Amino acid sequence: MLKLLLFCILLVLCWPLALLALILYPFIWLVCLPFRIVGIAVTGVFALVTAIFLFPVRVLRSV
Repeated sequence: MLKLLLFCILLVLCWPLALLALILYPFIWLVCLPFRIVGIAVTGVFALVTAIFLFPVRVLRSV
């Protein structure tokens, strides 16, 4: 909702810039998409490594 409000303010103040932002937004999203996927993968790998290192501690606590 905040993004829509900011876009409307930009549209009133400087409509050419608002239209340019509206046209370029999908392309910027497509460029950023691989970085999001890499970020999700790195987070998963860190979670896996943490789970592997903490597994012996969990086994010892349950005994």
